[in-house]
Amino acid sequence: MITAAILVIGNEILSGRTKDTNINFIAQRLSDLGIDLLEVRIVPDDEHQIIEAVNALRASYTYVFTTGGIGATHDDITAATIAKAFQVDLIENPMALAILKDYYQERFNNIRRRMALMPRGASLVDNPVSKAPAFQMENVFCLAGMPSVMQGMFEALTPQLETAEPFYQNIVTCNLAEGVIGQRLTEIQTEYPTVNIGSYPFYQLPNVGVNLVVRGKDKKAISNATDAIIGMVKDFGGAISQEA
Repeated sequence: MITAAILVIGNEILSGRTKDTNINFIAQRLSDLGIDLLEVRIVPDDEHQIIEAVNALRASYTYVFTTGGIGATHDDITAATIAKAFQVDLIENPMALAILKDYYQERFNNIRRRMALMPRGASLVDNPVSKAPAFQMENVFCLAGMPSVMQGMFEALTPQLETAEPFYQNIVTCNLAEGVIGQRLTEIQTEYPTVNIGSYPFYQLPNVGVNLVVRGKDKKAISNATDAIIGMVKDFGGAISQEA
């Protein structure tokens, strides 16, 4: 199994000032690539917490994707902290410096020069949006926090990733409560151990019910489990409002 974790870095996320959308994007793209996202952490701009999280995650998963903290200001500490996590020096990457100088031309200054600082041994990740590159250290990819830039970086790095059969899913929406279907749903999950069945209730008056998501890589098992769920809903006298 190819696995991954996301590490979101930034005080602005934890304070609620900024709404994170990067997790959703990366999660969906990893699913498309057949990579199992197993953990997400959010940490502040704190050196100790970043180092601890990076070292724990990179030892546990195939890939780690960090977002945030690779800009040009004083609170962008990701590059320096990743260098400490890998116990290497923070250096001015000559390739990154050349990209920045070429892009900014007469607007290039010492503040923007900070974006060329990277851990020794880092590989560059292309930034097709705003040019300042991200970087990779072994199985850790350090990406920007700005969603449009991060998305461009992620698409640029995907050819480097080991991929697998993508995940597929069916969704059945019905008007029954979890308390009604819970026992039978557990039995269906046991009958189809190669798929994951998620139950997500909704309360959008006057509509009350549950979205039942069947997810996995075995198309036949997904189809059979979905049929069993539809049969369950009908047996309980429920109505299916959506099947996808």
